[in-house]
Amino acid sequence: MRPPAAFPYFLDRRWAPLFAVLGVSSNDGVDITDDGQLRATYGHFSIETPLANIDHTEVTGPHRWYTAVGVRLSFADDGITFGTNNKAGLCIAFKEKIPRVIGFRDHSALWVSVADPAGLAAAIGR
Repeated sequence: MRPPAAFPYFLDRRWAPLFAVLGVSSNDGVDITDDGQLRATYGHFSIETPLANIDHTEVTGPHRWYTAVGVRLSFADDGITFGTNNKAGLCIAFKEKIPRVIGFRDHSALWVSVADPAGLAAAIGR
């Protein structure tokens, strides 16, 4: 069993009005719980899945702001983004899709712009 860990988002203040509409605050981020769950909160939206459902992770960035900031679906696949900046983030790919948060299909990946994407990848261990 892993100890719990919290990874807050790096909030780019240029997008503060958008974050206010979406309910995103400094309390949001990605948590690894002591019972082996990954929980990502993004204002009014959240995802939870067992760590065992994570296939692999990849640190990515920088990205264009319009593909990285906000809650959005990927144009390339059925992934979802919880983005607060365009500098860097972690793509988390799932073995089995997680229930849809937005859109019409379940999600095979989640991209999160936490302040320490490499640290989150290490904590996940994949």
